[in-house]
Parts: sequence; C-alpha cells; structure tokens
Amino acid sequence: MSVDFKDYARRMDKALDHLDEEFGAVRAGRANAKVLDRITVEYYGSETPLNGVATISTPDARTLVVQPWDTKLLKDIQKAIQTSDLGINPQNDGRVIRLVFPQLTEERRKDLAKQVKKYAEEAKVAMRNIRRDGMDYVKKLKKNSEITEDDQKKAEKDLQDLLDKNIKRVDAALAAKEKELMSI
Repeated sequence: MSVDFKDYARRMDKALDHLDEEFGAVRAGRANAKVLDRITVEYYGSETPLNGVATISTPDARTLVVQPWDTKLLKDIQKAIQTSDLGINPQNDGRVIRLVFPQLTEERRKDLAKQVKKYAEEAKVAMRNIRRDGMDYVKKLKKNSEITEDDQKKAEKDLQDLLDKNIKRVDAALAAKEKELMSI
C-alpha cells in the first residue's frame, strides 16, 4: 500500500503561493500595483481593498495612478497609503492620486533583500511543519498496522523528496527576487 501525499503537496504549494504574494508586495524600484494589495479603505462602513474602490494603473515604470470611482474617497485613500509601510508619499491632485517610486538606495535594497530572505525562511519553516505532519500521519498508520515498515520507510523518503523539491522552488524564487532587487 502506498501513502497518498496529495494533501501535503497541495499545502506546500499554498505556502509557495503565499511566498509569491509576499514577494509581490515588496517593491523593487518599479511601480507594481501588487504593492497596494494590502491597503484597505473604509467604504460604506466596511474595510474594502483599494482595488475594490479605485482603478490602479501604471503610466510608466516608476508611477502608479490610483483613480477612485468616488472622488470623496481621495483623502481616505491618501491617508491609508501614508499610514501603510510603503514609504511613499502620495500626491493628490483632486481627481487621482499619484505614487512616484524613487530609485532605491543601496541600503534600502539590502534591507529589502533581508526582508525577502525572512519571507523565504518562513515558507521553508511552514513546509517543514507540513512534512512533520505527514511524518506523524505515516507513523500513526504504522502504529495501527495499516502499513508495513517498508511502506513507512518509502513514505518517509517520498515526504522528504517532496520537501526537498519545494525547498528548491523557494530557493529559486528567492534568488530571482534578490536578483530583481539588486539590479538597478
């Protein structure tokens, strides 16, 4: 009997997807609408994502333009961006908000590189925890005599191979993001 690890593989894929989202929110000197994904604005009494109340466009490589569907939201959007951890001062012209991304300094690039390494390490820890859950499941099956010792060894090796493959994917994503951050 072989042990099915589809659920564990799916959970590792989710951890990788989360890492991609984290990486997307780290700005690399270029304007990217993903950096605004975490920003919410109060709209009719509930917190609403910015892209749910405005159109976000990138007219050039260093500028984002936020055009709210309701101009009454301009001040709220401006305030939400200012209080976020973006570190960019929004410019409000009465119709749209412009975000101009400055060229990153060497020090800021190094800080962002540390931040993405931390995100990658968190993803690896999450994947190791998923592997541990899988190992516990395999040991439980063995204890209940549902699988043989040979099946247990094979299942543990398969779990380790799954982890190794996903750790390589995290390392590749990290290397790509660091390269993007360090390129000028």
